[in-house]
Amino acid sequence: MSEIGSETNPLRVAIVGAGPAGFYTAERLFKEKNIFVTVDMYDRLPTPFGLVRNGVAPDHQKIKSVTKIFDRLAQKPEFRFFGNVELGSDVTVEDLRNYYHQIVYTVGAQTDHNLDIPGIDLKNSHPATEFVAWYNGHPDFRDYVFDLSQERVAVIGIGNVAVDVARILCRTRDELMETDIADYALEQLTNSNVKEVIMLGRRGPAQAAFTPPEAKELGEMAGADAVVLPEEAELDPLSQASLADADRGTMRNIEIIQELAHRGLSGKPKKLTIRFLVSPTELISNEAGEVVAMRMVKNELYQTESGTMRPRATDQIEEVPVGLVFRSIGYRGLPIPGVPFHERWGVILNEKGRVLDSESKEPVLGEYTAGWIKRGPSGVIGTNKPDAVETAECMLADLAEGKTLTPAHPEREAVTAFVESRKPTYVSYADWLKLDELEIAIGAEQGRPRVKFTRVADMLKALGKA
Repeated sequence: MSEIGSETNPLRVAIVGAGPAGFYTAERLFKEKNIFVTVDMYDRLPTPFGLVRNGVAPDHQKIKSVTKIFDRLAQKPEFRFFGNVELGSDVTVEDLRNYYHQIVYTVGAQTDHNLDIPGIDLKNSHPATEFVAWYNGHPDFRDYVFDLSQERVAVIGIGNVAVDVARILCRTRDELMETDIADYALEQLTNSNVKEVIMLGRRGPAQAAFTPPEAKELGEMAGADAVVLPEEAELDPLSQASLADADRGTMRNIEIIQELAHRGLSGKPKKLTIRFLVSPTELISNEAGEVVAMRMVKNELYQTESGTMRPRATDQIEEVPVGLVFRSIGYRGLPIPGVPFHERWGVILNEKGRVLDSESKEPVLGEYTAGWIKRGPSGVIGTNKPDAVETAECMLADLAEGKTLTPAHPEREAVTAFVESRKPTYVSYADWLKLDELEIAIGAEQGRPRVKFTRVADMLKALGKA
């Protein structure tokens, strides 16, 4: 047989996970000159694009336009999509080794870090990841219930996801109508009783994890005033001293926060209160086991030996009434059966994208990872590109050294027959384009960008695969 990567014997790659990291990995592989590559991308959902579809806030349509780049990649004859196929149940890692020279895991970080405080598991206390997936129409979460009859909501965390949650809770119906938010979420949020959202940051304005565009948006909502306590907008001496080395984003964040602190209320129906240097210590319940209040401690900053600003509790305690709580303190990955996993870090065990054996710490032949499941949940969508490029270049370097799997059935036709035998209702990219067209058409009738299918059964029915 001819050399792997030749026209007659292409490098056969399986990418598990159809989010940005997976597409950026495919993009880099396809750019390599004089190497013939075919990519089969698997996803357990019938729809591609991962967090761009199911995680990016629906009122951030411009960010979602990155899918146009992914769509061009997916139109290549060397690319195939096998949606509605789950690794671990429909196919296994061992199965993939029989059909591919290389396997890449780009499944993202699918769950959240827990917050270890009394009462965190009370009724009406939720991971923000679940709420984000719910309002974005993720099929696994569309039937979740969130008590939007509550007047005060706490969002624990101050990163971009926390900001998204707070902003969506504060949006007017007219604002949400301009988005692709799930139709059921549109109705429930329109009829919600939420009057105030309190967002909690354990450090100060100079350490806020959101980006300036996100911060600026909070002061521009049609139906909600953003409020910062003036005393919490002021920088402590350590933060003030750190400004000499601060980047432009940090400086802009501080400007926006301090401007909000001096703006005051304008009479809008909702209020978003942004708190700094506070940490929740306990959720308090009523007799029914529902959250009715949150106990918080005031923090002060100290500097570690490495120069990092860390919060520590003071003796100042505060209690605020809240009826609904979302925690947003970071995502973490879940293990894949048969793939080495670093439990404490919540990522696949790897070095520069090469999967490492748990015991020997040597690279596992032919297996790689990219994206959040590789490095942890950091950065924005574009951050996945250099990350994926690093992985793809390791893959190409290993190919050059002959370090690939030796699949028993590398023919493309063999894969098709195999997937059809395991999951006859798999969804191809052509099928996805039909769903995409239907969603946009339904959205156009309502004056919206799209109305999503949010049940797998409805997607399959629309495709005649029920």
